[in-house]
Amino acid sequence: MDAELKEWLLDSDPALRWQVERDLLNAPAEVWQATRARVATEGFGAALLAEQDADGQWAGGSYFPAGFFGSPEQEEPGQPWVATTWSLKDLREFGLDATVLGDTAERLDRNSRWDYDNLPYWGGEVDVCINSFTLATGAWLGADISALREWFPAHRLADGGWNCEAEEGDSVRSSFHSTLNALRGMLAYERITGDESLREARHGGEEYLLTRKLMYRASTGELVGDFVNHFFYPNRHVCTALAALDYFRDAALLEGRAPDRRMSDAVGLLREKRQPDGTWLQEHKLAGRVWFDMDVPVGEPSKWLTLSGTRVLDWWDTSR
Repeated sequence: MDAELKEWLLDSDPALRWQVERDLLNAPAEVWQATRARVATEGFGAALLAEQDADGQWAGGSYFPAGFFGSPEQEEPGQPWVATTWSLKDLREFGLDATVLGDTAERLDRNSRWDYDNLPYWGGEVDVCINSFTLATGAWLGADISALREWFPAHRLADGGWNCEAEEGDSVRSSFHSTLNALRGMLAYERITGDESLREARHGGEEYLLTRKLMYRASTGELVGDFVNHFFYPNRHVCTALAALDYFRDAALLEGRAPDRRMSDAVGLLREKRQPDGTWLQEHKLAGRVWFDMDVPVGEPSKWLTLSGTRVLDWWDTSR
């Protein structure tokens, strides 16, 4: 990495900078851990912590903010990204130390219910993406998610993956988005707890994506959709080729596995999108209300995408 790109990446929010130090620069643990500790008091992390309600929630709701249904906002494109589940997901992925949140798990157990059937927060609901975020966040905060842990193997579809629409009877085929979210949630759970009981289910879901080379329909071999080759941050729940590659890098490092060659097409796409200066451009933005912007406008070089893209290619090239 040249000096100019290095300095550009390091000139960033602590939530991003500590990952640059750890994943790209191989800085000593005491260096990146000190930067990660600043997430609680500076930048994105501190700003998001300041929005937490006294009852432990954000924006007064579990997945959607209070008052969303029936409001004019419900008719707008996208959805709001400010409620409890999204805010906790961001804080966890920023690297915030869970102890900073104190008794948040207990407060959510008392006060937060899902929009679906008023179910208790840490039990999850019927949507696999919501359950995956909750599984990972519950493990991080030390909540009782034992029932939710059992949900994932029991709700895999016959083709190996998951689909958020399956519980309503609308689909018997897995979804790229739902499957990747399930994998990311189960991987985070395993890393945090050390419990490998979901590994078999996770490997089955990985095979669903790998047989499709992370990008293609099994039936026709065509690109599964434009979403897969549009890179953006924060991508929230979308399965892009880069998000999938970043997951497989993460899983391989945890388990000591080599890259699977079926990811070659996705890696090729990643290389094509790399700019001459070593950056990747923001290509899309999800509609919907946010607490604040965490990345650049569409068309500009993204530090978050450059972090992810660079560490994936470093891993791929070094491992192979």
